[in-house]
Amino acid sequence: MPVAEGKSVQQTVEILTRKLELLGAEKQGTFCVDCETYHTAASTMGNQGQAGKLMYVMHNSEYPLSCFALFENGPCLIADANFDVLMVKLKGFFQNAKANKIESRGTRYQYCDFLVKVGTVTMGPSARGISVEVEYCPCVVANDCWNLLMEFMQSFMGNHTPGIPSMFGNKHDSIYSPGDTMAQYMELFNKIRKQQQVPVAGIR
Repeated sequence: MPVAEGKSVQQTVEILTRKLELLGAEKQGTFCVDCETYHTAASTMGNQGQAGKLMYVMHNSEYPLSCFALFENGPCLIADANFDVLMVKLKGFFQNAKANKIESRGTRYQYCDFLVKVGTVTMGPSARGISVEVEYCPCVVANDCWNLLMEFMQSFMGNHTPGIPSMFGNKHDSIYSPGDTMAQYMELFNKIRKQQQVPVAGIR
C-alpha cells in the first residue's frame, strides 16, 4: 500500500485502520512478520566469480512454532523454531547480513470471515512502508475466492487494491499454504529494500 500523499507512514496506517473499523472490523490483537537475510559465505564461492545466493529466514506470529527459509524464486522450507540455532552453526556457509533485517508489525482485524493485518514495515529504526494482508478464512484455494477478496479489499483500499499476485500464475487450483504467504512477504520486503537503494539525488 503506498503512503498517502502528504501523509506519513503512520498517518496512512491510521487512515486504513479507521476505514476498517468503520466497516465494522474488530481488533483481534497484533501480528509480526520478520525477515533476516543470509548470503553465501565467501569461503564457499570458489574462484569462478559466481554471484552469491541469498536465503531469507522468516518468522510469522501466526505460526509461532515454525521458521521459514526461502530462496528467491526457489523452494520454501518450513522448519521448527530451532532453525535459527542451526543457522548460527552454518555461519561458515551462510552469513547474516544484519543491516538487512526487516519486519512488518501491526494490528489484526476480523471482519466476518475475513482476517486483515495492517502493518508498518520497518528497517532498523525507520518506517519504510505499509503491508496489508487479507485472508478469506473459509477458503483454501486462492483462485476460488480471488474475486471476493478483490471486492472486499476495494472497500477500504480503493484504487490501491492489488492485482492477483504473480506467484499464483503457476499455482492456479492448488491449496494455499503458509509458505505462499511468506513468499509474498519476501517479495514485498525485497521491493521495499530496493526502493531504499535508489540514490537520493535521483529522486525528484
